[in-house]
Amino acid sequence: MSAGALDDIRVVDLSRVLAGPYCAMLLADYGADVIKIEQPGSGDPTRQWGPPWFGYGDPAGAQISDELGIRESAYYLTANRNKRGITLNLKSAEGQAIARRLIATADVVIENFMPGTLAAYGLDYATIAANYPGLIYCSITGYGQNGPNRDRAGYDFMIQAEGGIMSITGPAGGEPYKVGVAIVDISSGLYATTAILAALHHRHHTGLGQWIDVALFDAQLGWLANVASNHLVSGEAPIRYGNAHPNIVPYETFPTADGHIAVGIGSDEQWRRFCDLAGRADLRGEPRYATNPGRVEAREELIARLRELFRGRSSATWMSALQAARIPVAPINDIPAALDSPQAAAREMIRTLDHPAGPLRVVGPVARLSETPATVRTPPPLLGEHTEIILRDLGYDPDEINALRAGGVI
Repeated sequence: MSAGALDDIRVVDLSRVLAGPYCAMLLADYGADVIKIEQPGSGDPTRQWGPPWFGYGDPAGAQISDELGIRESAYYLTANRNKRGITLNLKSAEGQAIARRLIATADVVIENFMPGTLAAYGLDYATIAANYPGLIYCSITGYGQNGPNRDRAGYDFMIQAEGGIMSITGPAGGEPYKVGVAIVDISSGLYATTAILAALHHRHHTGLGQWIDVALFDAQLGWLANVASNHLVSGEAPIRYGNAHPNIVPYETFPTADGHIAVGIGSDEQWRRFCDLAGRADLRGEPRYATNPGRVEAREELIARLRELFRGRSSATWMSALQAARIPVAPINDIPAALDSPQAAAREMIRTLDHPAGPLRVVGPVARLSETPATVRTPPPLLGEHTEIILRDLGYDPDEINALRAGGVI
């Protein structure tokens, strides 16, 4: 297999929970050597975010024990594969010294502490970059390094609420809903990953690193996409459309004789083909429905007619007819059906890792690179699993490592 695209890059991952760890995991998938630093004894908070659990263990969440075995939360396993793990007490002078020694070997640092926190440890960008100007330092926070909300903690749910997405999510006329996954954290991790890759490219030409400032709030605003543009152009506040689209009609879910399907008619030619396969010359001949702007204007009336039409046939019948007519249509799968689908299998989207607690199934890398493919190599590290190996590589001898452990530094 070809070497990973980033196999000459080392990343020190000081982040916790999801946005930062997800970013670091993507870099690890591309081959980077990612070292995850966690607090001794407790580790990443997501280790306790269960059930469900993988493996077994006592209710307090012992990570590894001859008597009790291994227990990891499904949440922690989400964003930490392909990493090595070390425990380090960053509040201690010895821990800070080890962190600086480790960062000296790194190309990238990822952290998501509150602004200013790491300055007290001598681990902030200004301090580190003074000695290592080629370092790329990525800070992920709720609201960024400046602005009136700089010192507020950032949580995905709160950012969804404050950043506008909940105002357009949920049933039309109903209460606002959050998205079903932590999409602000995930998108922030994606924005951070692309920024790090851009910074690595810049360093390749100049030798200079830089500080990357990613805010969850900014990420939320950034992926409002066409909905934000609708407001900026029209001046009107977007509203909830449930499963419908604000700019395309019909483009939503419809009830069938035995369930529901998702249908998206994105062009006037698709509309005409739909009317023909449905045997509805009256719909095709209605001038108000001939163009998408007209269908958007007549949304309420047209959707009522279409809902009645779709109830006349089964989901399978509609799926077959619409696919044959090259009209976008999809079943509404639950999560198991999506993950177990033939398409997911063909794309190898579910991978199996050899974890100490048994075979571990994970969602695999998304992007396919022909020459330097992303890989799933190792399971998320147990708490402190690689501490001794990493310290030995940094030059610490066994007696020093034992003293650090006795002093609660590792």
